[in-house]
Amino acid sequence: MQARENLVEAGAKRAAEALIPQSNDRQRWWQQVTEYSLILIFAVMFVTTSLTVDHFFSIDNMLGLALSVSQIGMVACTMMFCLASRDFDLSVGSTVAFAGVLCAMVLNATNNTFLAIVAAVAAGSVIGWVNGAVIAYLRINALITTLATMEIVRGLGFIVSHGQAVGVSSETFIALGGLTLFGVSLPIWVTLICFIVFGVLLNQTVYGRNTLAIGGNPEASRLAGINVERTRVVIFLVQGAVTALAGVILASRITSGQPNAAEGFELNVISACVLGGVSLLGGRATISGVVIGVLIMGTVENVMNLLNIDAFYQYLVRGAILLAAVLLDQLKNRGSRD
Repeated sequence: MQARENLVEAGAKRAAEALIPQSNDRQRWWQQVTEYSLILIFAVMFVTTSLTVDHFFSIDNMLGLALSVSQIGMVACTMMFCLASRDFDLSVGSTVAFAGVLCAMVLNATNNTFLAIVAAVAAGSVIGWVNGAVIAYLRINALITTLATMEIVRGLGFIVSHGQAVGVSSETFIALGGLTLFGVSLPIWVTLICFIVFGVLLNQTVYGRNTLAIGGNPEASRLAGINVERTRVVIFLVQGAVTALAGVILASRITSGQPNAAEGFELNVISACVLGGVSLLGGRATISGVVIGVLIMGTVENVMNLLNIDAFYQYLVRGAILLAAVLLDQLKNRGSRD
């Protein structure tokens, strides 16, 4: 009897695995076209701006561009996993601000840089865990959940700081944002490490394969033996931890924890991911695409600043980029299905 039950269970598992979408030739072709198109777009944009915008191609501006997108790049790595699993996180901007405020407060109270960083990253992990647990176990939509935590966490940041910036005077902590290695700032190195680590996680580990499988077909993944709920919680927990680390680095760069920092940050991160080919419908993501998406977003921001474009118009440009990214995602999904 036990042997028969095992055979039935094994057969059900194989049937469920067959339901998990696999990359067919057309999907791979569309993915390659997307990546090559992004590379071409970025190359044309880079060359054009180098020829038409003064000082764009200078070493100082290139390093400044890389530094300006370092926080977006870090969080885009983890947002990639959220989107690939058919979820997303709108609370990352609030988490960046709260982590910076908390880190500054702990640092001022203890004068211990390590303890302050650990406290901030732990708080971000808790925020991510709450998001993941509510979405995975209570089955509340990711939009509603992360929209709620976005407001709650932002409010907590204002409450604990009394609505004021929390300045820091620790030279050790301030040095984290300005430290350079081979002429490259530490935040840029941290972002590069994130690109490598999360690229390996996505392509070479069970964690990455499970993420893509869940985004492709959650029910089939569950029947195939994947613990969907636990995987989702882990994805959001890691998202919270990395986002908090980005908040710590930002606080170090600006020498204070700002409760109103990173407003609209989540839209820039999601735009970079979607521009990089991460599907809003889940199941498709590449780290190379995310890197290009981050660079495109950073280049556009950098050019607008060099040209002294009014901040009001910059909002229009960022909104148009997000809309174009979503439309492109829809076209890719239709093309891969046809």
